[in-house]
Amino acid sequence: MFEKLTAVCTAVMLALAASCSTAEAGTRSFYWVSHGSPADPVWTYFLAGAQQWSEDTGHTVNTSFHNGDVASHQEAVRAAIAAGADGIVTSSPDPGSLVQVAREANEEKIPIINMNTPDPTASFDAYVGGDLVDTGRQWARYLVDKGLVDSGDFVWLPVEVPGATYGVQEEHGIASVFEPRGITWEVTDATLDQAEVIARMVDYTTANRDRIDAIIGLGDLVTGSIKRVFDQSGIAPGEIPVVGWGNSLDTTQEVLNGYVNAAMWQDPLAISYVALSLAAMSASGIPAGFDVTTGALYEADTAQIYDDILAGE
Repeated sequence: MFEKLTAVCTAVMLALAASCSTAEAGTRSFYWVSHGSPADPVWTYFLAGAQQWSEDTGHTVNTSFHNGDVASHQEAVRAAIAAGADGIVTSSPDPGSLVQVAREANEEKIPIINMNTPDPTASFDAYVGGDLVDTGRQWARYLVDKGLVDSGDFVWLPVEVPGATYGVQEEHGIASVFEPRGITWEVTDATLDQAEVIARMVDYTTANRDRIDAIIGLGDLVTGSIKRVFDQSGIAPGEIPVVGWGNSLDTTQEVLNGYVNAAMWQDPLAISYVALSLAAMSASGIPAGFDVTTGALYEADTAQIYDDILAGE
């Protein structure tokens, strides 16, 4: 384990060094493309990481959000290619959706780094972020190992965007744990507007309260809305076990106050920062022949660490 961590740390240090050296050589232009929404709290932290990298290196970072719109996302990557970008960092809005545009970037010898939502079918130079299948598996195993769900139980999986890469891959991991144990589940969509997220989740809990044995929030907006949903639905903290994403102050507070049992920290600022560093390193002629995996599941005893990070303390 120590050797693996050392290798990753060494790789990241090389990437950061490349970023600084290219800054001395002259300002370059990079493109950072997100399938998310600027209204989604977690994406504000991803964006902050990109902005910090730009400030630290002196390079230009052109950022854009595409709210799950695949066509718009593809056009943004193509626009970056047409503009002669020095490097592109992009999430994947849907499995297979960026296969062609990644190939176009390869043909132009423009480094293209995948962040946040992996898609191994596309020819990205590297991936920085969590293993989403493993993340889903960890959530499901947590509920099983803690004795919070068992055979015959039902787990609700709310997600912002149905069919999006992140939810699909997370569900695969969850299924690998639940199916053999006879645990059933349902995925429902909640949109990217938080007021609508809360309204839909309240409606669901009101209609299905008697059958919900646990909840796994497949996105930060849904997990970060648990307290409001429970308060409006008359559900006490801890009455229904909850796990999910934990990249927002809403969720760190929910963990600290007993509404959410455990949450996954994704390292959103670091993902953007390291992905852009790898793009700069590749632009300097050092291939990014490795991925960087992030993520840590936390409970109430360590939630304050992430609460402080998100609060900027």
